[in-house]
Amino acid sequence: MNEPGSTIPPFRYTPALAGQIEAAWQERWTREETFHAANPVGDLSPPDGVLPADKTFLLDMFPYPSGAGLHVGHPLGYISTDCLGRFLRMTGRNVLHTIGFDAFGLPAEQYAIRTGTHPAVTTASNIERFRAQLRRLGLGHDQRRSVSTTEPGFLRWTQWIFSRLFESWYDAEQQRARPIDELVAEFAAGDRSLAHDRTWDDLDPVERAAVLDQYRLAYVADGPVNWCPGLGTVLSNEEVTLEGRSVIGDFPVFRRNLRQWMLRITAYADRLVDDLDRLDWPKSIKIMQRNWIGRSTGARVGFDVVDVGDRIEVYTTRPDTLFGATYVVLAPEHPMVDSLVAEVWPDRVNRRWTGDAATPAEAVAAYRDAAARKSEVERQANKDKTGVFLGSWAINPATGAPVPIFVADYVLMGYGTGAIMAVPAQDARDLEFAHRFELSVVRTVTAPDDHPADEAWTGDGLVINSANAEISLNGLSTDAAKIKITDWLERKGLGSAETQYKLRDWLFSRQRYWGEPFPIVWDTEGVAHSLPDDLLPLTLPEMADFSPARLDPDDATTLPQPPLSRAAAWASLRLDLGDGPQIYTRELNVMPQWAGSCWYELRYVDPTNTESFCDPANEAYWLGKQPDRADDPGGVDLYVGGVEHAVLHLLYARFWHKVLYDLGYVSSEEPFRRLVNQGYIQAYAYVDERGVYVPAEDVVEDPPGTFSYQDRPVRREYGKMGKSLNNVVTPDEMCESYGADVFRVYEMSMGPLEVSRPWQTRDVVGAQRFLQRLWRLVIDEQTGATVVTEDAPDPAVEQSLHHTIEAVRQDYQQLSYHTAIAKLITVTNQLVKSGGAVPRSVVEPLVLMTAPLAPHICEELWQRLGHATSLAHGPFPAADPAKLSTEVISYPVQVRGKVRVRIEVPADADQAAVEAAALADDRIVALLAGASPQKVVVVPRRMISIVL
Repeated sequence: MNEPGSTIPPFRYTPALAGQIEAAWQERWTREETFHAANPVGDLSPPDGVLPADKTFLLDMFPYPSGAGLHVGHPLGYISTDCLGRFLRMTGRNVLHTIGFDAFGLPAEQYAIRTGTHPAVTTASNIERFRAQLRRLGLGHDQRRSVSTTEPGFLRWTQWIFSRLFESWYDAEQQRARPIDELVAEFAAGDRSLAHDRTWDDLDPVERAAVLDQYRLAYVADGPVNWCPGLGTVLSNEEVTLEGRSVIGDFPVFRRNLRQWMLRITAYADRLVDDLDRLDWPKSIKIMQRNWIGRSTGARVGFDVVDVGDRIEVYTTRPDTLFGATYVVLAPEHPMVDSLVAEVWPDRVNRRWTGDAATPAEAVAAYRDAAARKSEVERQANKDKTGVFLGSWAINPATGAPVPIFVADYVLMGYGTGAIMAVPAQDARDLEFAHRFELSVVRTVTAPDDHPADEAWTGDGLVINSANAEISLNGLSTDAAKIKITDWLERKGLGSAETQYKLRDWLFSRQRYWGEPFPIVWDTEGVAHSLPDDLLPLTLPEMADFSPARLDPDDATTLPQPPLSRAAAWASLRLDLGDGPQIYTRELNVMPQWAGSCWYELRYVDPTNTESFCDPANEAYWLGKQPDRADDPGGVDLYVGGVEHAVLHLLYARFWHKVLYDLGYVSSEEPFRRLVNQGYIQAYAYVDERGVYVPAEDVVEDPPGTFSYQDRPVRREYGKMGKSLNNVVTPDEMCESYGADVFRVYEMSMGPLEVSRPWQTRDVVGAQRFLQRLWRLVIDEQTGATVVTEDAPDPAVEQSLHHTIEAVRQDYQQLSYHTAIAKLITVTNQLVKSGGAVPRSVVEPLVLMTAPLAPHICEELWQRLGHATSLAHGPFPAADPAKLSTEVISYPVQVRGKVRVRIEVPADADQAAVEAAALADDRIVALLAGASPQKVVVVPRRMISIVL
């Protein structure tokens, strides 16, 4: 009720009243455990043991609880899954929907170092802030299932899963992971042979460990990594900018070979590619994953080094072009570089090959140092090809001609063998390099007549210039030539057919404090052992100083010094692992932030289980395969999140899940059956003459199209909402100014979920008016009394209502909330315009249909309509088929004078309904891309024209 003396009707639905209603219903939902989902077994099973016949597992991507909290772009996916979950509960489904926090990681640690506050403290504070913001939005989460990666109960099982990876290997013949003990048994029995004709009994413990490390799914190895001395840790490629600097802190990043924990994800490359066909994911995401894995078929070819006796192995997908290979290039990190560097420059060598260096060793050392300062992305994107001649030559196995050997940073150690045969006529990068260093260009594949003669032809064609005394490829097609040359190379012992992948094993070490400790100890012989399960979780030690060692950020030669190395009492321990008590040293690196997000959906299923990370019965119920769906891989029913996690998080989670499936711990083969990527919330940002972003909310537009801040002109830009652009709007502000339900309806009305959309706070008033009209259909604003009647509805109104019920049901199922809202607004406006009290049989279905979008106001209206129980579990109205028959009219919709789509609307729809239907169509929404029409012209029963 409003304050005395106010001109606003005392019972109008205002932001103040909305706040009261929302707080009350949020408290009631908590008290009545409204959103608790039942498990088949365990602590969360129903008292009567009866589960709903149907279930749905809805999952939002694991958020990181930053100190900045949420802005209005973050809840877009959360609200969409909440709306679907609420709709499904109203139809009788058992819905699992919760949210947890990916709380380990570098950002929290950096903030803690900067402020002197322990990351555990800041993380807990940030989580509480997120929880409060999410609660304010009325999200129907089962809070019992919420987890944080830092909680000991969750950490224990993350470490337990890592131990399973360490204690497993991939059997390529059976195409599955198996316990490492089974591999040991095969070696011991002689069923699997060892190198050099030795037996398992011949090996000492250190030698046995070395053999097993070649098979384990988790192992330690030397490899090229992104080393960031300024942060004191190695980084993933995603944590490095295109300029070769760290995303956090903007420190230089260097490529170095360091000894790190690795996960053998490459063993699963084929399954990770092939099983994409079984997933209901966006086509673009599948393409990104396939490209990242990069499966290709080709040949491994040997180039013998002149006067040395070594052989350079190259991998190529185009062995048909071998006769055109005029030089060889090694990556700067290639292990053969040092042995191939000549002592002096050969006589009469091209000075473009040598630069100003006095010797090949000097040139190579300087070049490698420069290459180490570039990220892999920067090296691949760099069009200015650079390199250094090693002073050595190799023999092209097809032509017998010597070809120079170079080192160049456009070749990466992470793909193929780290060496390439360069065919400049058939590869654009090789041609750029050849022109730069004046190298030979030999065309071996015919190009189309209209292809420029001075450009590389990378496509197929007929083979030319490709013959020697033993073999000729001339006149063959590309595919036929590949087969013939590969067969010849195999017969000559010069090469072999091979399938390779861009995917590399997963670097899994971080030299920081705030991460999951590895459940690994090292004995005095340097052999790794997994901790017994009963010693998990292994928690981090309390440390006053957990910052990384202060290293020169520009010195690439420094070595990692993990903070945990300073926790001496924690790092050393006495254990009995079966050979009597011995002193062991703990692993001092920690896991990367990816670890917890690889399996968190499984813990949501069974969060209180102390005997297992997830009971098999609960996993099978929530993620198990559906027998009525052909080739169903199982998994979460719907996963919603940003496209920025399209590759690595999804790839890593799929890998962990497949290992658990192989070992018999889960029944589902994939973690996420269906995936939807929501769009971004975009907003205007404003830049002053200094190039500084000014607060967007304080910018004045006068006259139209001219903007100023504090009487100074500013320039308007458009992009993703973010703190750096000073254009953030928080959900707290929106809830305070309008109410959570208005905010929810506005976000869902802005367009298709997958499409990015512009934020315009002034447009929120449309959602507010809709809910105010809905309120007035039930409540008298002057008295607060319920005003519905028990009269029978007008037949035309009833028919329109049932069409809306049928359409809104479909919209909810398809996540098309914007079109559902348009239909609900149309019905509401029709009822308002009809005047007088509205029949209960019409307004109650309208309230129920609106409830998934605006749950608080609808709960309140449902209660005032005389219902004692919450509507959260239904009923959701069902359309009467007898009332669905009606004439429809097909309208062509013009935009800029051209017909873009056709829509069908009921013949009795008024002009406003026709206009709303046109503007809500997905194709029109995408075409407008956030622009507001100048006007919409509806020619009754003929056409619609949208004028921009």
